[in-house]
Amino acid sequence: MLAGEAAFSRRDFAEARQNYLRTLELDSKNYAAVLFTGNTYHRQDNYAKAGPWYERAIQLDPNVETAYRYFAEMLVKQGDMPKARTMFIHAAVAESYNRIVWRDLIAWANINKAELNFKYTGLLSEPKAARQDESVFDVNFDVTVFLQGPKDLSDAWQAYHSVRTNWQSEGKFKRHFPREAVYRHSLGEEIEALTAEVKVLEKLEGDVETAELVTENPSLVLLLKLHRAGILAPYVLFRLADEDIAKDYSDYRARHRKKLEQYLDQFVVPPAPGQDHRKTASVGQPPS
Repeated sequence: MLAGEAAFSRRDFAEARQNYLRTLELDSKNYAAVLFTGNTYHRQDNYAKAGPWYERAIQLDPNVETAYRYFAEMLVKQGDMPKARTMFIHAAVAESYNRIVWRDLIAWANINKAELNFKYTGLLSEPKAARQDESVFDVNFDVTVFLQGPKDLSDAWQAYHSVRTNWQSEGKFKRHFPREAVYRHSLGEEIEALTAEVKVLEKLEGDVETAELVTENPSLVLLLKLHRAGILAPYVLFRLADEDIAKDYSDYRARHRKKLEQYLDQFVVPPAPGQDHRKTASVGQPPS
């Protein structure tokens, strides 16, 4: 590997490739050797041979972003913007908190004169009373009280924060995460809180007198769309995650990779030029 990297830095791609292939004779699952072999072909503009090596690296470890990103950059050079888009989405799912991925995805959008949609949603303005006195949150609060007939958006806000208070004070976190000694903000807590808010918003939306409070608020409309599409969790993991929620990402990705891709595909990454957005609902088969 060291000899290969030295040759690559001299732009002696043939010698670099020979050393990477020797590495693979000793360790056929060496991700870097497979990736860099593809890169030697890429640097020589031999895209037909580079692609299969990138695909092989992806199969070796689908949770490393590099092969997706290199593949996407190669596809951009070829002018295949739809497939490059797919690879960048896969890269973002592989390593959602890697800034390099988002830098290159934004560059893809700029090339195509488009913008990524990073709208926030879900959280309402905090009432003055709550800022002055945190005790307004009753840890025994029952969300069904508001479901009988909420009066305004503050009821939705109260439902959200009451659920979060319950998680922090009733030992609910410990029941869900028995192996963790200290409370942290979790994906499960955030989803339950947002779902409580959604239930109140749906009640408001269904009442003629309060419907406009919801339908005239783009942030809340987006929240309802995400909920109805079944992808609130991906939204939270990509847009609302603090360092505590981020700890739940790997486990969620292992079980719901397609949902993460669906969120990026339908709500964040615009279609490539000439691509019908209705046909981008599936970004292709994720790696096995």
